[in-house]
Amino acid sequence: MSTKTKQAFVCNQCGAEYKKWQGQCTECNEWNCITEIRISNAPAARTTKFDGYAGGATNNKVQTLAEIAVTDVPRVSSGTGELDRVLGGGFVPGSVVLIGGNPGAGKSTLLLQTLCYLAQHMTALYVTGEESLQQVAMRAQRLNLPTDKLQMLSETSVESICETAQSLSPKVMVIDSIQVMHMDDIQSAPGSVSQVRESAAYLTRFAKQTGTVLILVGHVTKDGTLAGPKVLEHMIDCSILLEGDNDSRFRTLRGNKNRFGAVNELGVFAMTEQGMREVNNPSAIFLQRAEEISSGSVVMVIWEGTRPLLIEIQALVDDSHLGNPRRVAVGMDQNRLSMLLAVLHRHGGIMVGDQDVFVNVVGGVKILETSVDLAVLLAIVSSFRDKILPQDLIVFGEVGLAGEIRPVPSGQERLREAIKHGFKKAIIPYANAPREKYPGIEVMAVKNLHEALNAIF
Repeated sequence: MSTKTKQAFVCNQCGAEYKKWQGQCTECNEWNCITEIRISNAPAARTTKFDGYAGGATNNKVQTLAEIAVTDVPRVSSGTGELDRVLGGGFVPGSVVLIGGNPGAGKSTLLLQTLCYLAQHMTALYVTGEESLQQVAMRAQRLNLPTDKLQMLSETSVESICETAQSLSPKVMVIDSIQVMHMDDIQSAPGSVSQVRESAAYLTRFAKQTGTVLILVGHVTKDGTLAGPKVLEHMIDCSILLEGDNDSRFRTLRGNKNRFGAVNELGVFAMTEQGMREVNNPSAIFLQRAEEISSGSVVMVIWEGTRPLLIEIQALVDDSHLGNPRRVAVGMDQNRLSMLLAVLHRHGGIMVGDQDVFVNVVGGVKILETSVDLAVLLAIVSSFRDKILPQDLIVFGEVGLAGEIRPVPSGQERLREAIKHGFKKAIIPYANAPREKYPGIEVMAVKNLHEALNAIF
């Protein structure tokens, strides 16, 4: 009896399904991203059982939370402190980690270094589907990595990969990349929504039932987000993104999802001739300021994951020759910059509506929190009035629409980080003021924007 097939139309960006083709996806608003796939009505694929691990078995007995035994999750160190920080302390056996980044960001280099280190202590398998084995070997030789124990496999069939992995029983396995993997039962081309979804589900099931640490490499879209269906984000345990401009030697590794640790953790690496090298003190690198400090420059403290980080904010305000003055923000939300300029006019009495305003976060770091608000406004006023701010000044605080300076989390830890780097003055929210005076630093706690401007200008 022949099996019937039906067609469906699926968005390649978000995985939304439609009954017929249309030019724009109404879920993610992307154009020309809906493709046709053919679905067979054949019986469902068999559930593959992998031997050698009891963690895949489920216990159907109903228990209360008090009856469940809580044990520490064992972790495997990657050999790199910054990567362990983003992962929450290391790899968890049976976990699935998805790492993404732009082409040339250093994903394959970082994973190759990690696998070569782990192969010295345990069985590790590196599966490459985009590069040949010779290309990977040449990269390892160029980076002077130990190559005697790392197992390599060039394959794109998910079933063949799992069969080989079951015979080798690796503790860690890398799939580079998930977009080129395919399953024989799926008729669509590799990289399509159905192939990526089913391949990831099959590999995830293998990792859970065998206790293997599975690392998937994913491509990114034009806006810098991970490509593929949204269901992929729910399958995995940890999602991290490797960011960095091609003209910069520094790379930032940011955690977007982590079931075994803190999210939005940040790790900093430097791309060198010997590969990716971790930066243990990123604040010292981001604070490499010029000898002569110009106006429009101020240092602030952001909170990334579980640690503070000192970042320099630069602003440039100049006369505009256009009908609509430009508002350019690099490293922060441009809409928030427009809102802050409106607050500056209404509650600070400073009008920059006829000026071009440019704001830059030095070092290529992307700031996602609101503690940058006060530092941005002080840098803009400094450039507008051409007055240099003190070099030993540190600033942080959220600015509300009513002009109030709102507190930010971990204020005391931010102050201690500033003191450690030699800063003598600080402008912070009034609610973050320390109860006891810190030696070596003058703390100016302000309640609103007007007080902050008067304190420094």
